[in-house]
Amino acid sequence: MFDIGFSELVLTAVIALIVFGPEKLPQAARTAGLWIGRFRRVLADTRREVERELGADEIRRQLHNESIMKSLNESPQAIQRALNETADAINDINQPPKA
Repeated sequence: MFDIGFSELVLTAVIALIVFGPEKLPQAARTAGLWIGRFRRVLADTRREVERELGADEIRRQLHNESIMKSLNESPQAIQRALNETADAINDINQPPKA
């Protein structure tokens, strides 16, 4: 991921030993490890949350598309019913009254 070689790690360890000293270096390394672990957990949680939201958006989109398809499939039937009702009403108007 970071492409850090052995020489860079040794140089970082020597600088940390000089800065913190031999007494505080183990505690500093522990603290750094804890912070790195927390940071990774936050990133993983955020990634999971984003993936879950994207999945929810996809489900919403699918449901919306299905409702559109259902309404499109029902439209010809509704139009045919309206035509039949109109034709019946016209036939009723055009028929002579029964005596």
